[in-house]
Amino acid sequence: MSDAPLVLWFRRDLRLGDHPMLARAVASGRPLVPLFILDPETEALGAAAKWRLGLSLADFARRLEGLGSRLILRRGPALAVLEQVLAETGAMGVHWSRLYDAGSIARDGAVKAALRARGLEAVSHEGFLLHEPWQVATGQGGFYRVYTPYWNAVKGRDVAAPEPAPKRLSGPAVWPQSDVLADWQMGAAMRRGAGVCLPFQVVGEDAAQARLAAFLETRVQDYKAARDFPARDATSRLSENLTYGEIGPRSIWHGGWRAMQDGAAGAEHFLKELVWREFAWHLMYHTPHMAEANWREDWQGFPWREDNADAEAWRRGMTGEPFVDAAMREMYVTGTMHNRARMIVASYLTKHLMTDWRVGLRWFADCLTDWDAAANAMGWQWVAGCGPDAAPYFRVFNPAGQAEKFDADGAYRKRFLDPRSPEARRYFEAVPLSWQLAPDQPAPRPLIALDRGRERALAAYAARKS
Repeated sequence: MSDAPLVLWFRRDLRLGDHPMLARAVASGRPLVPLFILDPETEALGAAAKWRLGLSLADFARRLEGLGSRLILRRGPALAVLEQVLAETGAMGVHWSRLYDAGSIARDGAVKAALRARGLEAVSHEGFLLHEPWQVATGQGGFYRVYTPYWNAVKGRDVAAPEPAPKRLSGPAVWPQSDVLADWQMGAAMRRGAGVCLPFQVVGEDAAQARLAAFLETRVQDYKAARDFPARDATSRLSENLTYGEIGPRSIWHGGWRAMQDGAAGAEHFLKELVWREFAWHLMYHTPHMAEANWREDWQGFPWREDNADAEAWRRGMTGEPFVDAAMREMYVTGTMHNRARMIVASYLTKHLMTDWRVGLRWFADCLTDWDAAANAMGWQWVAGCGPDAAPYFRVFNPAGQAEKFDADGAYRKRFLDPRSPEARRYFEAVPLSWQLAPDQPAPRPLIALDRGRERALAAYAARKS
């Protein structure tokens, strides 16, 4: 068995360095068969995330080829594909990096049980988190429900140093056949939007590491003070790369920690944002209903509206509120949205328009190239008021007030709304033709007066509390 190949089942870990599973597999000295499976769970990804995953797979395949290896692509249910590849290669085991959502846990558990029942090796390794969700517990042995105590519990913990990338990978005597990535048409649902979004994507491990280095060298000092201003280049933008595992969290943590030790004023807050993502997955693991149901059970009867015409105007960036519309169009043009803008558009949908947060969550899942199931679910529920560590019910972001505070000169709004701006024009090149939108159309009128929307939301929230 020590000479039999190992199948390495890659998922959200498309990198070579800072990779516990890969490092241990290389150390075994066995021939390795890297494999990616387009299974039903992956097929169900939203349009932007699936397209962006395809770009990451292409880059990762090229990197593997540079090490004398290759990435085998197969389509179908995970267990069936793994059994086929094991039979074709004579491999005696499968290794993978863990995922933490309920669907992946169920799938991986079934795969592990089936393989081990056949006497095969089935091993899972640390995934895309600094700390496994079950490793961080309260003094009573439970899980954390509030962020600040979670941060206090992990900020002093040791984080393993990132493993270096291997210089070469040994392969099997005979490689199995592979699908052709282009045949999967990962970007089909993006239609003409793919060409608009492509220039804004920063793809692959090398690009992610360069992005981290540039942030730590030039922007981390002012991160805490500048990160809420969407027109400024003040954030790391690493969420895109973390989503596909093009960079590991340990690399980011150690880089940020060194910057903090060197006196960078914004470094600790940067680390807190990384741990906010950890906290989201901590909660997703322990309370998986967070992905699709109100985290707080006493919110089940809140009178949110289901999908509606106002929500459709929101999706199209046609609410008549400039900050909201600019943010929605940013997402359509670039595939991402500034975090401050995400809070504003989520508040507007769930509070001013009294629309169920899941309507917005589903749209983000379809349009974001950095879509993260836990971070997005927690973010939407935090703003709506029904989630863990939620914003107070009376916190209703005023888009106009937020614009005055965080976009005083209008630079962000001009970038995505002014017809003279390239990004503003590209929005109309990306949207579905069926929307019949054009740059010369008059600006939409506001869907609701901001003071009236706030009053309506506060009345509904007060009724819930009473």
